[in-house]
Amino acid sequence: MPNAPYLDASVRWRLKSGGISFKEPRTAEVVEQLLDSGLVTEVVRAIGAGKEADVFLARDEGRSVVAKVYRLYRTANRSKGAVKADGMGFLASREFELLGYAYAHRVSVPEPIHREENAFTMELIGGADGPAPQLRAVRLEEPEPFARALLEAIDDLSSAGIVHTDLSPFNILVHHERPCLIDLGRGLRVDRLGMPPWVQLEEARAALVHGMDEVRRYFRRYSLDIDTAPTLEKILQRIDPGALSAGPD
Repeated sequence: MPNAPYLDASVRWRLKSGGISFKEPRTAEVVEQLLDSGLVTEVVRAIGAGKEADVFLARDEGRSVVAKVYRLYRTANRSKGAVKADGMGFLASREFELLGYAYAHRVSVPEPIHREENAFTMELIGGADGPAPQLRAVRLEEPEPFARALLEAIDDLSSAGIVHTDLSPFNILVHHERPCLIDLGRGLRVDRLGMPPWVQLEEARAALVHGMDEVRRYFRRYSLDIDTAPTLEKILQRIDPGALSAGPD
């Protein structure tokens, strides 16, 4: 069974026994899963949907939290194979782990709280009215300081050994005029390589170049030309001084 070590014992048992359905659960069933697993005590409402997961505002006793549930089948993951529960459990485990590393290094990310199978909870970035907005939906009062803070957050993330592979205004929250990075599920660990180093480092390089292009493109709406090159070069030199250069080929 691929990725079996990343699955909880209950998932492995249900896969072997045939107790997992190969049909995507309805929202009500996902909510029931969150409650039955003990991850939350109340699901308030859905607040978002990504390529591979649904996100809910919830409560854990008296604390407001965000619950992220990776879908089993209705995803943008085009990998072959009969069982998606395996891969989705791995992705939940991976994102939870990456959030933990980043948060421990004081990167501006939500604090991870608990994980169970293909779902986990994390700190709510926001307030009494709900989650903080995505950068794409905000008109910044002071865009230049925000841009500097964003580059610092990207640099801090690399210091934690992680490269965000989908950096865009969809995956940046604005809270108290500061950026918060989210959606690390496809992030790359560049301090502990699990494949031939040049492969992962080249993926990291491409993701960083693309992400910095997205940052520059976004801030052009404010007539700002953000110089991302120094931060990009600093990160690339940090993760592999000998193999990577600052610019695209």
